[in-house]
Amino acid sequence: MKYILSLVFCFFCFFGFSQTQAELNTMQYDSYKKTDKKLNEVYQAILKAYKSDTEFIKNLRTSQRIWITFRDAEVKVKYPDREDGYYGSIHPLCVSLYLEELTLDRISTLNLWLKGSEVGDACSGSINVNN
Repeated sequence: MKYILSLVFCFFCFFGFSQTQAELNTMQYDSYKKTDKKLNEVYQAILKAYKSDTEFIKNLRTSQRIWITFRDAEVKVKYPDREDGYYGSIHPLCVSLYLEELTLDRISTLNLWLKGSEVGDACSGSINVNN
């Protein structure tokens, strides 16, 4: 029995999956960049869908610029500048996770303009009404 357990242990040690912190940081950053790309796709789709509403487009662009400033400020609030190494080697991963979370929230907000609102929604504002 010990022999079998030793073989199983050796198998997992030899073929097991391991990652360095740098690899984890890179994977999370790549995940955030995909989410950011999705945000840009949603934003562009809204610009296209509402292209005839110039006042809305002007305000959307302003809102997006302000949101980017807000996003960057939120990261600085959560992770204020400190001396090198203060947050450890996981810091890039944590920043990317937070950026991704904020970006997913923004996508959710912007998607309202793509999904539209229900007929009779008196508070839909500039969101198109689905027929």
